Amino acid sequence: LSYNEFWYERGIELTSDKRTSLVVDPPNGRIPYTEDFNRANGIRRLNLRNGFADHYTDRSLGDRCLMGSNSGPPMRPGSYNNNVLIMQVPGYVTIVNEHIHNTRIIAVSDQPHSDIRQWVGSSRGHFDGETLVVETKNFSRATNFSGSSKDTHLVERFTRVDDDTVMYEFTIDDPNNYTRPWTVAIPFRRTDGPLFEYACHEGNYGLTGIMAGARRLNTQAVEGTR
Repeated sequence: LSYNEFWYERGIELTSDKRTSLVVDPPNGRIPYTEDFNRANGIRRLNLRNGFADHYTDRSLGDRCLMGSNSGPPMRPGSYNNNVLIMQVPGYVTIVNEHIHNTRIIAVSDQPHSDIRQWVGSSRGHFDGETLVVETKNFSRATNFSGSSKDTHLVERFTRVDDDTVMYEFTIDDPNNYTRPWTVAIPFRRTDGPLFEYACHEGNYGLTGIMAGARRLNTQAVEGTR
């Protein structure tokens, strides 16, 4: 079984200011990739289209039900399950994403970053007036957000602009794959609904079918029938 249009939340407008890109800097709304990244990414996409999957680790974290594609950091809207629960207690802010229920626990303090590389990096927060600023670094090699690498330096800003809206902004700086830092701005709007279960797990047939299909393609290639 696959998804159909009933499950998708495509939305009818991007933002209230009618802009056509979530990227606000550079002003042209485009991610400033390096030429080397564009060439390497083209080869990677070709391999994906050709179905190369020699090992389960060749599949994305989303395929393996480990991290949601819209959970971040940084966070971005996806096709469905975009709800986010933000909780604040003394010394910490916790962000729970509906998509595969990733949870980030952010220390709001001046303690040093962890040297251990993680999928969600090491996050530390502080308040700049009414804005929560979260700095994240030390990402794992397994993490890739629109071309980011393990050396990404991420700054997120959460500003409550009215009772029903939090303006979420993030800036990515990674000279490995971008010619300059770039910034996205997304309004988070309040919803009265709960977070729903996203029941995704590796034993739910999907990954087994992906790997079985890849082995079948290998066999056909050897036999000359592909």
